[in-house]
Amino acid sequence: MLTTVSSHSFPFTISTALGLVLLNLPLFLLAWRSIGRNFTIFTIISVVLASLMMKWLNPIHLTSDPIICAIFGGAVNGFGTGTALKNGISTGGLDILGLVIRRKTGRSIGTINIIFNSFIVVAAGFEYGWPYAFYSALGLVVNARIMDMVYTRQQRMQVMIITDRPKTVIDSVQNHIRRGITIVHDAEGAYHHDTKTILFTVISRYEMSELEEAMEESDPSAFVSISDTVKILGRFYEPKL
Repeated sequence: MLTTVSSHSFPFTISTALGLVLLNLPLFLLAWRSIGRNFTIFTIISVVLASLMMKWLNPIHLTSDPIICAIFGGAVNGFGTGTALKNGISTGGLDILGLVIRRKTGRSIGTINIIFNSFIVVAAGFEYGWPYAFYSALGLVVNARIMDMVYTRQQRMQVMIITDRPKTVIDSVQNHIRRGITIVHDAEGAYHHDTKTILFTVISRYEMSELEEAMEESDPSAFVSISDTVKILGRFYEPKL
């Protein structure tokens, strides 16, 4: 879009590679202030490398079917972006804005990307035609869904633990992950009528393996139930990534 607009409005054309860097400059400042220094440095490296690859590599035409291109292109891009975010970096663009807005709204990054990109899709429809806008929208939806599947830090899970060793379990869980735990004393099992303690906490899907490790260390025989959480109200610690 930037290349097309610049060719129509100015005596020069801004290439896609250069436009990628220019559009990310204000977002680098936002990331530095709101997310972190290391994140911003690695994101700058990622964007610069992407820009250079766009300039140096010749496109490979595997198919001319726009639907196949939209689906597979969206899936590959979503997997790459999700993997980058999962490892503490970004590919630039709306990823940075999505991280900042997610912390304030609780919405997934994929959903935020769809909302912002919908304006670009509409503009593309007027500029290139509505069939191309449809293909772009299809690619964006696939990209967002794959990104949310890979980037599991934003997926929250409610955990219920029934144990007769609450102190050991609490210490082990909190040594592995930074989460508050609610304790319900004197619960009774309906079969053996044993006295148990119920522990409740909320974690991210990303922390699931650490929870399993903590339970294996502290009480392998405890009953643990984990379910998806629709919404959380109140204080919930969430790292910047």
